[in-house]
Formats: sequence, C-alpha cells, structure tokens
Amino acid sequence: QVQLVESGGGLAQAGGSLRLSCAVTHKFFAINDMAWYRQGPGKQRELVACISGGGTTNYMDAAKGRFTISRDNVKNMVYLQMTMMTLEDTGVYYCNGRAVHWDWGPGTQVTVSS
Repeated sequence: QVQLVESGGGLAQAGGSLRLSCAVTHKFFAINDMAWYRQGPGKQRELVACISGGGTTNYMDAAKGRFTISRDNVKNMVYLQMTMMTLEDTGVYYCNGRAVHWDWGPGTQVTVSS
C-alpha cells in the first residue's frame, strides 16, 4: 500500500518562501512520475508541478519561475521549494502520482499573509 505524508507547510509572508516535503512509501517510487497538487479555499484541487522519474519537470503557469519541484529517489522523497509566494498560494498541498493516483495523504497547510 502506498503511503504519502506531506510536511513543511506553515505560515509565510507574501514574498517569502517555504519548502514542502513528501515522504512516499512505494517499492517502485523511482519509476513513477510524481506531482504536487494544491486546493485553495473554496477551490478544486489543481496540479502545481510534476516531475518524472528521470527528473523532467513541468509547472502550472502560476508556479513557473517561483516554484521548484525535485525528488530524491534514494530517500523516496519529493520536494517543492516555493519562493516569491503570493496570497493565491494559500491552500492545502498534497503530493501524489502524476499518472496514477494513490490514496491521498493528509496534505500540509500553507497560509500566505500580506
């Protein structure tokens, strides 16, 4: 059974930075494309960034130039470095597979204040 545990969220000021981490329990983690998603208040969950097993990355337009997704295939970890944060980045952040979704983890709350 795949388990996903996100951490690193918290309160950030507009213009500030946070680094999110996701621990993935999966025997074949290294070959799976992974992604970060977020759900803002009153909004649907959306894809923020994804990374292939080989490290190719893609970002939603609002994240380009500000966020960086990375992974450690030895530690089975996925990271999201967020910089130049805005109020619109507020939400619960989740990691999951990009093409295959496992049971969602608890997520980590990110709140950006002005």
